[in-house]
Amino acid sequence: MPRWVLAILLISLVAGCSSAPTGRASVDSTLAALMPPDATMLAGIRMEAVRSTPLYKKLLASQSLQQLDDFARETGFDPRRDVRDLLVGSNGKDLIIAARGTFPEHNAEMLYVRGQGGVALIDRSTAVAGTLPALRAALSRHHSGDRTRPDDLLTRARQIPAPNQIWSVANGFDSLLTTLVPETGNLGNAGRILRALENTTIAADLSTGINGSLTGVCRTEQDAKNLGDAARGLIGLGRLSVPEKQPELLRLWDGIKVDQQQRTVTITVVVPEDLVEKLLDLLGTHRGVPRLPVRQTVPSRPAAPSSGQGSHRPE
Repeated sequence: MPRWVLAILLISLVAGCSSAPTGRASVDSTLAALMPPDATMLAGIRMEAVRSTPLYKKLLASQSLQQLDDFARETGFDPRRDVRDLLVGSNGKDLIIAARGTFPEHNAEMLYVRGQGGVALIDRSTAVAGTLPALRAALSRHHSGDRTRPDDLLTRARQIPAPNQIWSVANGFDSLLTTLVPETGNLGNAGRILRALENTTIAADLSTGINGSLTGVCRTEQDAKNLGDAARGLIGLGRLSVPEKQPELLRLWDGIKVDQQQRTVTITVVVPEDLVEKLLDLLGTHRGVPRLPVRQTVPSRPAAPSSGQGSHRPE
């Protein structure tokens, strides 16, 4: 995955997620229309909600923010402050990241380019980033009014309980990820197990520590058993790796449970708030955010009428 894509994702995660009312998740219709119609994965982050969570505050306090300051200066908007909702889509080849928020006032659509990727400010409330072919395709659909969307994934996304600030639905284990897994060795074995998944659903609530779940439906019951056994084995290895001087870390592994029912495997993760900092240390998230230099191109089209800007239409 290109470094600039990782940078955008990390900037987005640093920027935001809090609890919402009970019910089901809503998906902004404008952001949904920017997703590839052939998407095999969608992920959402309710940025405005995350900003008030303990995890965000701990993560923000540990980051070097100079890179975010540079990005804000070069583009005119600050993901830490300006982004409200984020929707990510992939068709296994390209990645699109669409955002709702409050962006700088401009007279026309602005496009910032970095290598093979870019960021476009469509209007004062909508921005989209991605690989250039996917980005231009998304802008083309937006301009033409094409509302073709990955409806099967959106239907599944709307079934996720609203208190989860972060979620993902995928058909299979998205090929954008499996292509990064080696074909041989232990990681190759893990890749073969993951490729047996027909679909996955991930949800996380960060309002009190980390409460998350990953549910995968496998092609066969044997595949599900293999996946469940592999997950339990990793948990066992994790427990064995805990240093004797840090026995409290065993609580991290005790909070991970694996359940298999026929072709379905569910992994639940519960990390109390007092262990979040230790988890961040384990994951190495105290590193700085990679720099994302950009250059601005000429506007690609005249600005849309002001009466149509700024609308927020959740479904």
